[in-house]
Amino acid sequence: MQGVGFRPFVYALALRLGLSGHVGNDADGVFIEVEGPPARVAGFLAMLETEPPPLARVERVRSAAIAVTGGAGFAIVPSPAGGPRNTLVPADSATCADCLAEMRDPGDRRFRYPFINCTNCGPRFTIVRDVPYDRPATTMAGFPMCPACAAEYADPADRRFHAQPVCCPACGPTLRLLPTPGVLDAGGDPLTKDALARAAGLLRAGRVLAVKGLGGYHLAVDAGSEQAAAALRARKHREDKPFAIMVADANAARQLCEVDEMAESLLVSGQRPIVLLPRLRSAPVADAVAPGRQELGIMLAYTPLHQLLLAEAGRPIVLTSGNVSDEPIAYEDADAMSRLAGIADGFLVHDRPIHMRTDDSVVRVFRGREMVLRRSRGYVPSPLPAGPFTRPVLGCGAELKNTFCLGKGSHAFVSHHIGDLENYETLKSFTSGIEHFQRLFDVTPAVVAHDLHPEYLSTKYALELPDVELVGVQHHHAHIASCLADNSFDGPVIGVAFDGTGYGLDGTLWGGEFLLADLASFTRAGYLEPVPLPGGAAAIRQPWRMAAAYLGDDAADLDGIADLDVVRRNAARWDAVVALGRSGLNSPLTSSAGRLFDAVAAILGVRDEIRYEGQAAIELEQLADPAVTDSYPCGVSDGAELRVLGRELVHAAVQDMRSAIPASVISARFHNAVADMIAATCRELRSRTGRDVVALSGGVFQNVLLLTRTVALLEAAGFRVLTHSRIPPNDAGISLGQAVVAAAMGRDG
Repeated sequence: MQGVGFRPFVYALALRLGLSGHVGNDADGVFIEVEGPPARVAGFLAMLETEPPPLARVERVRSAAIAVTGGAGFAIVPSPAGGPRNTLVPADSATCADCLAEMRDPGDRRFRYPFINCTNCGPRFTIVRDVPYDRPATTMAGFPMCPACAAEYADPADRRFHAQPVCCPACGPTLRLLPTPGVLDAGGDPLTKDALARAAGLLRAGRVLAVKGLGGYHLAVDAGSEQAAAALRARKHREDKPFAIMVADANAARQLCEVDEMAESLLVSGQRPIVLLPRLRSAPVADAVAPGRQELGIMLAYTPLHQLLLAEAGRPIVLTSGNVSDEPIAYEDADAMSRLAGIADGFLVHDRPIHMRTDDSVVRVFRGREMVLRRSRGYVPSPLPAGPFTRPVLGCGAELKNTFCLGKGSHAFVSHHIGDLENYETLKSFTSGIEHFQRLFDVTPAVVAHDLHPEYLSTKYALELPDVELVGVQHHHAHIASCLADNSFDGPVIGVAFDGTGYGLDGTLWGGEFLLADLASFTRAGYLEPVPLPGGAAAIRQPWRMAAAYLGDDAADLDGIADLDVVRRNAARWDAVVALGRSGLNSPLTSSAGRLFDAVAAILGVRDEIRYEGQAAIELEQLADPAVTDSYPCGVSDGAELRVLGRELVHAAVQDMRSAIPASVISARFHNAVADMIAATCRELRSRTGRDVVALSGGVFQNVLLLTRTVALLEAAGFRVLTHSRIPPNDAGISLGQAVVAAAMGRDG
């Protein structure tokens, strides 16, 4: 990658070992010639892989003996011009320990400077406008280096050698606090003095602060203030979805959550993602920050500005995307001032432009390893090994949690989180992001892969592209393919794709699928028995409609359902919705596992209407008692395609409710039953096919309780189980799946 300090690392290593030669960049990466005693050269080759700079990633080292030249000294040589571009742009990285030490040193010229950085840290992807990655092609072009910074930049022995964002108070960006018109600080004075101190004063006074960060604007409040968190929810129109919390360091995180060794390694990593962690009951966090959640999303300060703001505030802060619900994050100053003026009481801003908006990444720990749920800042645009892509490929992704993916050679470049393609601003972010990636990585797609759903905006975008080969990829095949690519496995597998919805080959809405799949093809081998989706999208927003769909035709089998609370709560519309489902009018059939979870959540009184995607299922998981180990029976209708009888789980939950079994026990038994059902169906498919590898994908497998128990049952039955780690199991992984399917189909064709 460019800009990670690899050439100065090689330079310093060669000098240390007394070797002569040179190092430079070309279209394929780094080239080096070294000359010296064989043992030292061997040590040099080994240390290239074992001691690289923090931001460097060594994929492979190839070496060959050449004739001795008898040269003296070691040099960094210019890069040759021309040819295809294969070098990479690094992701943004959290402030390193050396820069933090300088920032806290009163004797250092960058003392308390909010934009300190070096070759080992700081902004990268979010400031790059074009390649090659040099200062004129970044948003730092408007900040000419002062003599002191220029000297550091030009010195191969300096930590800031060729660090493109290098700057200091004399030549770099500056910080300001801008008040919202009419707003005064806590002391009643206009917000005109020290920006950081005044901004922290706003937070302590319970106000909402907009902060221009690395990849866009955030909204911040005191995480311990119920009034401030509630005000932010009301202004942002985000009723229930949890907010993330930023703290200064791992010790501060331990005051709020349980932090094991793996979780701490994620918190302090250069990526600095939001890490979902078990909440401590004693955590001094306002209830409005994460209503009803047993987890908190915690991230550590990842820029010097955040470090300084947290030190001034002296407390954890909520830090959530600067937008109104469902809009993309604001990143341009004028747009942010306009869109956030009704939310924020002040704006902590700087004059370094952001070129590419990038949301915070979200991860969790699953079975001792990282599981990425949203891959964005800190991870993107680092490529994933995939392919080979014999022709350049674009995967356009899905409608929800959209990402796109460019495939070139052995690399898959999966984009940052774009969001739900439901409005013009998000669509513009999608199209401009594709153009930017194509320019950065020198990719002109010859093949474009898309979802089969004709109304997805990503599909419509693909269909309008000229002079490309189009490949339609079924949604759940893409899910399984993304899991295969995540695990560097080509298949074949038994693929279990459980999610909310996806367009099926038969025109119905799939979502509870058992596939016999490899990268190039799949066969639908089993599925949840379809039920109507009464009212279409309304049934996704109102889970009680799914309860009506599962219960409406089975009242006789249950000795009537009029006594159920879900029926009583929705009595005014229940019969009409049941009739709508029976009619088939605006009630497409769905095999969705997500909708099955919704039905049970509504029956248990968890939620009749949701305010964000997956809310009912998430709260159903939160309700479950993890100590419960028994489950409900679930039948499978035999045939060429297995039909899993989800209604039996719904009936069992109803019977337990009538027996006054606690809802926490019913939820646990339901989760256990779904895991049992998956394992039983996979065993049946193994007996038919001999396949003993199972891939689990789809948004339902973000449910840790279900995932943990499913994996344990499958492994106990002798299966090898593939789960997601580097790519999200939700629809953010669809673009990678589409790209690798298209590539595999091209190779097979």
